[in-house]
Amino acid sequence: MSEFVYKARKKNGTTIQGVLEAADRMSALGQLQKQGLLPVSVEATSEKGKKAARRSRAGAKNSGSGLLNLLPQGLRDYFSRQRKPSLKELANYANQLSNLLKAGMPLTAALNSMTYIGSKGIPNEVSAQLKQDVVEGKSLSDAMARQPVIFSNMFTNMIRAGEQSGALVEVLKRLAAHYERFADVQSKFKGAMIYPSVVITVGISVIFFFMAFMMPKFMEIFQGMNAPMPPITQFLIDTSNLFKNYWWAMMIVITAIIVLFRRYIHSAKGRVVWDRWKMNAPIIGNASRLNLFAQFARTLSTLMHNGVPVLLALKITELVIDNVIIKEAIANTREAVTDGKSIAQPLAKSGIFPQLMIDMVKIGEETGDIPGALQSLAETYEEDLQGALRVMTSMIEPMLIIVMALFVGFILLGILSAMFSLTSNINR
Repeated sequence: MSEFVYKARKKNGTTIQGVLEAADRMSALGQLQKQGLLPVSVEATSEKGKKAARRSRAGAKNSGSGLLNLLPQGLRDYFSRQRKPSLKELANYANQLSNLLKAGMPLTAALNSMTYIGSKGIPNEVSAQLKQDVVEGKSLSDAMARQPVIFSNMFTNMIRAGEQSGALVEVLKRLAAHYERFADVQSKFKGAMIYPSVVITVGISVIFFFMAFMMPKFMEIFQGMNAPMPPITQFLIDTSNLFKNYWWAMMIVITAIIVLFRRYIHSAKGRVVWDRWKMNAPIIGNASRLNLFAQFARTLSTLMHNGVPVLLALKITELVIDNVIIKEAIANTREAVTDGKSIAQPLAKSGIFPQLMIDMVKIGEETGDIPGALQSLAETYEEDLQGALRVMTSMIEPMLIIVMALFVGFILLGILSAMFSLTSNINR
């Protein structure tokens, strides 16, 4: 047994100090909880106790990682890195925790249950660390803020607002609903891009295969007859030889172009150009804008509805939006609001947001219900986005078919031209 010096709070808020004996630090924390105390700090007084506490913490940290310990340090660091959870996984975690709290469980007991229930995408060690931090006197929002890879600024600040208002269960439910809705919209947007991406990839692969492997076999037949080739056929022959003999150089060039393009769009100047192009591009531009406007309205509405101050809500929304044009407009809006202006006025000045959004925000300011106005906007834009995605898909499909038909037709024309030329020479 070791001695531990502790500082804890009673239910009435009074802070007390004392000394107790326990096998390790976790046992000491358990004793304090059984006494109805909220531990603030628990420290071992003897070297033996300190070693036991270190072993306890190390055991909690490394539990379930026995196989990782067999790997070199570099590989251990790589495989032990936390993965950022998806929106669906965050929604599931918030929903599970809210259900436990709604059932009457104390927060520490609910977090302890989460370590056993498990939540896909969020390691059990995360809940264990949250419980440990809460037991030591931290708020849940502060504990979550210490794990920024898992819990975003939006998540932690909404939890903080829920703690301050005493509506943590309701906030967790709203967080779950927000992330589920958000994930559904993003999934539809990405899903609409899958079909054209697959068609383009398959089409390019087929053309490459035909030019590199099939075309040479046709050309061997034609060239063996020593007849002059039509210009279009000669062009196909030269292109086929390029594919066949210098495919490796073409792969290097294509890879270099992709790498340089990615570096450019991740630079400050390139990101602005790329994000502006996505908003104004033919066919996909409308869907891209609607997606961004819905994301802005939904995020800001959720934050303000749960009590997050407007300036902080705008800052978090700015971090959530993945478009530098919109980010800059939100940043300018936040600065204007700091100077005492309304939200609608700087939004209109930016020239980015549609008149409908500006009018709805202005109405929300006049009625004192900006979150409600933003929520209606989000629902409107999400419905419009679904229609825009259907239009985009229906337009892209025939365009891809026409482009592929032109390529195939060009190749067939080259082959048929050679056949007609050979037939004419034979008849002569």
